[in-house]
Amino acid sequence: MTKLMPKFEQHRTDFDYCQTITKRSSSAFSQLPLERAWSIYAVYAFCRTADDLVDVDHDIDGLMALHQSLTAFANGHVPDHPMWRALAVVFETYEMNLDVFFDMLTGQEQDATFKQPQTQQALEDYCYYVAGSVGLMILPMLTANPQSIVKPAVELGIAMQLTNILRDVGEDYQRGRIYLPSKLLAHYQLKPTDLHGPLPSANFIRLWEHEAQIAMNKYEAALTMMPQIDPVARPSLLAATLFYRELLPIAREQHYPILSQRVFLTAERKTQVLNQVSAKMHELALKEA
Repeated sequence: MTKLMPKFEQHRTDFDYCQTITKRSSSAFSQLPLERAWSIYAVYAFCRTADDLVDVDHDIDGLMALHQSLTAFANGHVPDHPMWRALAVVFETYEMNLDVFFDMLTGQEQDATFKQPQTQQALEDYCYYVAGSVGLMILPMLTANPQSIVKPAVELGIAMQLTNILRDVGEDYQRGRIYLPSKLLAHYQLKPTDLHGPLPSANFIRLWEHEAQIAMNKYEAALTMMPQIDPVARPSLLAATLFYRELLPIAREQHYPILSQRVFLTAERKTQVLNQVSAKMHELALKEA
């Protein structure tokens, strides 16, 4: 049985709580050494709590209360709750950046008072707040030099969020949300109702491909940080990155069904991606030999 650092062992039940409420989203990092994995569970518990307050409970007062708790935490007071106790251990262990936790809440506040972005920059700013910030939260658990790869880590978060948006266009439209910039829709001569589906128009496909290329470029920029990621963390991060990236060619191969349904990776496709991960790991190992 792996021996844990005493402060992690003392707070085992707090980290168990965090893992329970983030089981699905944290599974990508379950193979990390326990202290690192548990620390990511604690960060994801914070993100899941904020996300659920907005998307599930529609509880703006609750989101404000979470912001107040984070402010108290920043001032040295640890709220008496498993998530905060676990996060206190994480902050004692790693060089964490509190600012990005506040940034993440800014993104949730934007979702709670949603307005369609007008420009590509506004869209990417939003993607940073809700996803790029999360990447920066967990970066200290993935590398000894987080400050050296902040930019590609942010690019990865933005790429993943753009992929979410491109995968969920129809679903988001049904919820009354259009994340694609209004100026981009106008450029491609599209009206909001053109996102109703079920079949995409030629102009919509052109817009989708424009946004997908931006995401792919950001994935490429993000992959440049892999040599700086600790070897023990590389397989998990590579797999998460390549699984997400693969959603874009799958949507293309399936003739863009995203106005009526989500695309996903089949078991066979997951195996192919895992082979790509293995090949990339081998390539990195050869370069470092």
